[in-house]
Formats: sequence, structure tokens, C-alpha cells
Amino acid sequence: MNSAAVPWKVLSSHVGVGILTEGWVLDVAYPESLDARQFIVDVLFDSPFAAPPVVHLGLTGFDVDRRESARLSVKAQNITESGFQTVISTWDATRVFSVEFDWLAIGA
Repeated sequence: MNSAAVPWKVLSSHVGVGILTEGWVLDVAYPESLDARQFIVDVLFDSPFAAPPVVHLGLTGFDVDRRESARLSVKAQNITESGFQTVISTWDATRVFSVEFDWLAIGA
């Protein structure tokens, strides 16, 4: 039995979001609450994959208020053939004004 090799597909891009992005809430801190605050970025691939790819995120920049610790998390979730969501979160009194990240998707 012969099977055809499926070539790898690789897509990538750079994303920047912050206080000028509609819905941004990470610049407002509630020191009395340790609960996490999050902002979700929907990323759509230029062309879909045959199956959900592996997605790698890399934090490339951020602007955080210098008076508090820089608490920041960037994670990929809900990965599908056509895209994924990036969840940017912070907590405690940290105020985040902007975040930049690169993503890399590898699949068939």
C-alpha cells in the first residue's frame, strides 16, 4: 500500500494590541482583587489547514506600568483548521498598556 506524503504547511504573523484596541481592559487594575483579567485576540489563518495545526506563540513586546510587577500571560486556545484565539491575561495590580506577539502555526 502506498500513501502520498502530505507536505507541511507553515503560517506565521505578528500581532500588536493595546489601549487603542476596542475592548482592551488590561490597563485598569483592581488592587483589592487578585482575579485575572483577560483580553482575547481572534487570529484567522490566511488559508485553512486540513486539521488543527500546532500553534506556537512568542511574546515580542509589552508596555506595563513600571510601578507594579509585570504579570503577563499569553496562551493559544480553541485551535481549529481556520484559526485560534490568543488569551492575554494579567492579574493583581499590574496595568498592561500593550502586548505584541508572534505566532507560528505548523500542520498539514
